[in-house]
Amino acid sequence: MDDLDRDILSALRHNARIPASSLAAMTGASRATIAARIERMVADGTIATFTIRTGSEIRPAGVRSIVMIEVVGKFADRVAHQLRGLPEVRALHSTNGRWDFIAELEDRDLASFDETLRRIRLIEGINTTESSILLKTSKVG
Repeated sequence: MDDLDRDILSALRHNARIPASSLAAMTGASRATIAARIERMVADGTIATFTIRTGSEIRPAGVRSIVMIEVVGKFADRVAHQLRGLPEVRALHSTNGRWDFIAELEDRDLASFDETLRRIRLIEGINTTESSILLKTSKVG
């Protein structure tokens, strides 16, 4: 990976739909070079996916939170599977240290958030949780 690849990736992180011709103008490389670089990065896994952020991710509505989760020994895979099945879980991260998982939640309102927490705490293998409501997001992406 060289500086041109890094410049392409940086631009695509901000706008995955930016045309190759615009990337070429920004970097000074030809459009064909840009297209070939993008194809190579997709083929070798450097670029895993092109995606968008929805309006709710940019201007979230409802209650967003994180829940730190401690799991009892051998239940980690089962707990992760069940957490991934909850529609309110926007992202699930495995971690080291005190907590085994951190789940990012998005709920309609506080009552829905309370119900989601109740469902999470009932999952067999979860020892303890700690949650925090996200008040403001300063940076996305």
